[in-house]
Amino acid sequence: MNVLIVEDEELSAERLQNLIRNIDPSIHVLGIIPSVFETIAWLQNKANTQPDLIFLDIHLEDDNGFKIIESQELLIPVIFTTAYDDYLLRAFKVHSIDYLLKPINPLELQASLNKFRKLRVYGEQQAEATAHSAVEKYKDRFLVTAGSRIFTFKTSEIAYFIIEERATFLRLFDGRHFAVEYSLEKLSQMLDPDGFFRINRNMLLSVHAIREMHAISAGRLKIDVNPPAAQEIYVSSERMTEFKSWLGK
Repeated sequence: MNVLIVEDEELSAERLQNLIRNIDPSIHVLGIIPSVFETIAWLQNKANTQPDLIFLDIHLEDDNGFKIIESQELLIPVIFTTAYDDYLLRAFKVHSIDYLLKPINPLELQASLNKFRKLRVYGEQQAEATAHSAVEKYKDRFLVTAGSRIFTFKTSEIAYFIIEERATFLRLFDGRHFAVEYSLEKLSQMLDPDGFFRINRNMLLSVHAIREMHAISAGRLKIDVNPPAAQEIYVSSERMTEFKSWLGK
């Protein structure tokens, strides 16, 4: 794995490099760069090996580290390393793996690297799944009953599936809800994964139902959905990495 460290504090950069090498000696640090300008020039130079991962400080000697991401439309995953917690939500919206506060805890750094490895594997699996889905047909209609009445709804009309009182319900964007006979696990296999994601044990969510997201902590996210749910909705910590990858498609 090749990584690039973007950090203007020499001692912080050296400490981070040593921590990385202690955690995994096979990781190759391509370089340490102190500024936005030099980083952009380095990434644009085709002679340089492109990193698999960037460790990025936010306050650099010449500008804000987000300028690197914005100017390059950067798709390389990033682990933010900063002394400030003000940019957590903004960091979530880009291709970030984690947000580590200085002084960096070695155990947290190791956990971040593990998350990156899992994300790489997930990305490879998704690429294979995408190729496979070209010939796979996902469910685009659901037949439901309410008393003696029978309805059919397009998948595009469904905001989410949710477990309530040990039963599975679909809720439409217009607010109506109906019981369905499928489990969330089965529904996850029946629906296009580009459109629906199982964010926790109780909900399978359409991307179009997301109204707002709130970063509660570095590893926890609260979601407001439309139409509103009777319970507060959180992305489970074990699904956070996959959820961020899904949002960034």
